[in-house]
Amino acid sequence: MKLMDIVLLSLAAGFVIIGIYEVMTLGLGHAYWAIMLAFGFFFIYTYRKKK
Repeated sequence: MKLMDIVLLSLAAGFVIIGIYEVMTLGLGHAYWAIMLAFGFFFIYTYRKKK
């Protein structure tokens, strides 16, 4: 696994944790940005792995 893959996966995991915290405290509407960033980083990670 390359360094960029590790960074992307770590960012995705971090934004999932932030998103879960935001959903529990403020609701889904305020956490949407963190959840979408997590999905985006995860999709980029999987795209790079298949390439």
